[in-house]
Amino acid sequence: MSQDSDPLDGAHVLLTGATGFLGQAALERLLSAYPNTRISVLIRRRGSTTAQARFDALLRKPVFSTWRERVGADAVARAVAERVTVIEGDLGDGVTRLPADLDVVIHGASTVSFDPPIDDAFRVNVSGVVNLYEAVVASGSNPHVVHVSTAYVAGARKGVIPEEALKHSVDWRTELESALAARAEVERDSRRPEVLRRALARARAEHGKAGPQSTALAAEDARRAWVTERLVDYGRTRAQSLGWPDVYTFTKALGERVAEEFAASHGLRVSVVRPAIVESALRHPYPGWIDGFKMADPIILAFGRGILKEFPGLPDGVLDIIPVDIVINATLAVAAAPAEPAKPAYYHVGSGARNPLTFREMYEQVRAYFEAHPMPDGGRGQIKVPSWSFPGMRQVERLLRTGERAVDWAEKALLHLPATERTREWLTRIHRESQRLEFLRRYADLYGVYTEAEVIYTDSKLLALHQQLPPERVDEHGFDAAVIDWDHYLQEVHCPSVTGLMRQATGRGGSRTPALKLTRRTDPDSPPIVAVFDLEGTVIASNLIEGYLWARLADLPRADWPRELASLAAALPRYLRADHRDRGEFIRTFMRRYKGASEDELRRLVNARLSDVLLRRSFPEAVRRIRAHRAAGHRTILITGTADVLIEPLTPLFDHVVASKLHSRDGVLTGFLATPPLVGEARAAWLRRYAAQEGVDLTRSWAYGDSYSDRPLLEAVGNPAAVNPDPRLYQHAKRKHWRIETWGRHTGGALEALVEAVR
Repeated sequence: MSQDSDPLDGAHVLLTGATGFLGQAALERLLSAYPNTRISVLIRRRGSTTAQARFDALLRKPVFSTWRERVGADAVARAVAERVTVIEGDLGDGVTRLPADLDVVIHGASTVSFDPPIDDAFRVNVSGVVNLYEAVVASGSNPHVVHVSTAYVAGARKGVIPEEALKHSVDWRTELESALAARAEVERDSRRPEVLRRALARARAEHGKAGPQSTALAAEDARRAWVTERLVDYGRTRAQSLGWPDVYTFTKALGERVAEEFAASHGLRVSVVRPAIVESALRHPYPGWIDGFKMADPIILAFGRGILKEFPGLPDGVLDIIPVDIVINATLAVAAAPAEPAKPAYYHVGSGARNPLTFREMYEQVRAYFEAHPMPDGGRGQIKVPSWSFPGMRQVERLLRTGERAVDWAEKALLHLPATERTREWLTRIHRESQRLEFLRRYADLYGVYTEAEVIYTDSKLLALHQQLPPERVDEHGFDAAVIDWDHYLQEVHCPSVTGLMRQATGRGGSRTPALKLTRRTDPDSPPIVAVFDLEGTVIASNLIEGYLWARLADLPRADWPRELASLAAALPRYLRADHRDRGEFIRTFMRRYKGASEDELRRLVNARLSDVLLRRSFPEAVRRIRAHRAAGHRTILITGTADVLIEPLTPLFDHVVASKLHSRDGVLTGFLATPPLVGEARAAWLRRYAAQEGVDLTRSWAYGDSYSDRPLLEAVGNPAAVNPDPRLYQHAKRKHWRIETWGRHTGGALEALVEAVR
């Protein structure tokens, strides 16, 4: 193959990693600009989705839009049918059979996370490479293999890095064997009693009110998280102990060594392409095209949203960014210039050698962009970006540790405060600060070494290849990084592209509670939809104690009030301790106060004298929401641990009421419950059983609750809503992005209700 008008004329190209960022760009370029190539794409099945289905979905992505608009949908379909073959296979799982007539293999499949668990990183970036080269050898073809690596395989170094093989003595076989065995070892350690006891103790403290199964699930989630964190730490620490910043660059370096060994032992022609930080397209398929957020983009967005007050980085350090279309042009040019058998060639694709962009210049360009085009603040105005002073990693680390300790202390304190709007406002601030610190911690740990790099990757071999292009191909197929105008690229191409979706969300007030949209059930044959409501704190502002006071004081002579109030006050600490341990225990304990009361007299009292009081303490917003659900054809259900006799005035609002029953003997209450109270997980279990019996579609149903003990009920439906949530439920709802409602601003106060009850 030669560098003529179509340097890959008639070639059969195998492409791995076609669904990834670089893979999409390479596939589009081959289809749109190399009409005489045949392409095989190796794609793994994902669950029940076949490789062919994933490929068909891939063709609908924006990367192909320009080509489709230029030639038409029919021409695209015809080109794909005639030129593309989809091969289903997973290199991480074993050798895949490849065609016997391959001319070029472009191997771009890899894990692109910087900190995956060590076994995942090795399975894809090392085992996958071994399996690919074994498949190439077994196919009987003798293709030119373009091995896509990364410039950062050089590791934690300073100075100039040449385009040549890495110099290290790490045995990839030993490292691979150890990495793949790590999960079994860590899984075994995670089941040791000391690890499980810590997870269980924390789960009980945080999730005990939701129920024993919620506690057990939280403990198991914590164990799994411990396993993942441990394996991530294994990879990061092992990489750093050998001179690489993270397990990604470490495994990519070992992947290169695998390629070199196969080249030497089988006489393969291998070229290693090492891109730097790949970002959005400069020109092709259109300026700003990008698929997802890449390395620099979360930092740019966080800066524009005012989240990053500082970030580690050397102001004069080179941030080696390169647009994706330049990388693809370079890769395809390398593919058309085969290396000698058993003598791998190496090419760096970056900008740092001849068109360097310093971290300070990057900051100034991004800052200028956001000053001219500030991000909207969810309908509240515009966000002012911070000013960075580049204090260095040590100072940023000190600020991080101080902030993390302060947030942890404040969060623990707030979780013990009453559920008020002020508490939730404080928790929102703490939640935002916690997110900011988590973001800074994660990206400082991951990318700090890259923003503080004092290294230049030479590209003289790549430049020589570029200079061999015929003049008529330079504009469209060139890959000289010197053509990048950083002012234009960052302010007019890249930043507008990566901020586009975020602007749409925040411009619509994305941080506020979205408008309510109830799905109307119009087809009587469709599955029913339910709206389930908790009572206390969700539908009414009162609680068991307040309801008891209404009934008791309304029935007692005033002379006996002081004794009753004193008795209740003395018992309050016991009730609070019971409620803290378990909601069901509190209900059982408190209901003992009804011992000796006449069931008929209590019912008469509630209906005759407390009905108006109960309705006065109801939230108008709750009543409107219940009626809205009924108007939409939804079944409304009230689930409460309160005794049914105490809430009879509210039953007309609902289609179904599930409440506790007081036990009586000969019409006199015994102080016990006739049935267990439905609290915590019992509510979710009841709802699932009801849904199975009635054919209810829980994924479209709604649930409303105010307490963390309502969490299992809320998680049982597709549309959970936290109403006036207590601090722990509010925190959970924020993390899960649930709907959060504040009801009751115009509801009568407790004192007014008490006066009404006893008047």
